[in-house]
Amino acid sequence: MIASLTGVVKSVTAQSAVIEVGGVGILVQLTSRHGASLVVGRTASLHTTLLVREDSLTLFGFESIEERALFELLQTVTGIGPKVAQSALSIYESQEIQRAIAQENSGLLEKIPGLGKKGAARLVLELKDKVSATTGSLPSIKSEWRDQLLEALTGLGFSSRESSDAVESVNEQYPDASDRSLETLLKFALQIRSRK
Repeated sequence: MIASLTGVVKSVTAQSAVIEVGGVGILVQLTSRHGASLVVGRTASLHTTLLVREDSLTLFGFESIEERALFELLQTVTGIGPKVAQSALSIYESQEIQRAIAQENSGLLEKIPGLGKKGAARLVLELKDKVSATTGSLPSIKSEWRDQLLEALTGLGFSSRESSDAVESVNEQYPDASDRSLETLLKFALQIRSRK
């Protein structure tokens, strides 16, 4: 699976962008909010998920790992496909959606294009146990930060031993690591590595 993409923005439309990576232009589907933040000619980094269908391969891009995880989780609900999941993330921040699910706020979710009243009720029913009622966050995302950081460090060329040591150092120095973004944790890890 293509998990991330970094390259120069070649063109942007309301719901997609072409990112040039190594001389190849890759079409990525985006939320309208994220698409509006991209600038042609500038470098962009996206977290991605590849949707494989019988007749197509579609790459979806996101600003954060949490947003990507929510996009994938929304599609586990009966009747919700990538189009509705993308619409949800176009009009609401991922935290708002998670909070609405945790607090069983169907009224807010009904405003998502293509979902409707029954879809919103089904969304709450099927996902309320998968999001934390207090924070409205995805527990699975919180517990995966170590693996994601380890993967990012090894991807940058550090040995598995160096990467593991850096992850442990981050864990020791930042007890609230699970509440921070992967980008922040990666900066911490690189700072720790540069001191050694």
